[in-house]
Amino acid sequence: MGDRPRARLSWTLVAASVLFAVLLLYVMFGGYLPAKQRVTDLERELKALYQREAELQTKLHQQEELDALRERQLAALSAERDALVKRLEELEHELAGARRKR
Repeated sequence: MGDRPRARLSWTLVAASVLFAVLLLYVMFGGYLPAKQRVTDLERELKALYQREAELQTKLHQQEELDALRERQLAALSAERDALVKRLEELEHELAGARRKR
């Protein structure tokens, strides 16, 4: 009769161990693996976002260079226009002076 409580205790221990193993497997496959897959998906999405950001930064840099070039061209054309206006005024002044002398 002394062995009977031990047998009951060992079956309880076995049942508790099996229940623990089932819970552990559920947590591993039911929680961990989907979370790990989600992390992998998020890392992939983050990598794609970084790549897109790099492309946009490159495009922005190119646009800034084009804007700077246009600004330089506009400044050069403005200076050329101002020089032509000044030259025209000088020629008109000379023409007016030549007409007065006649």
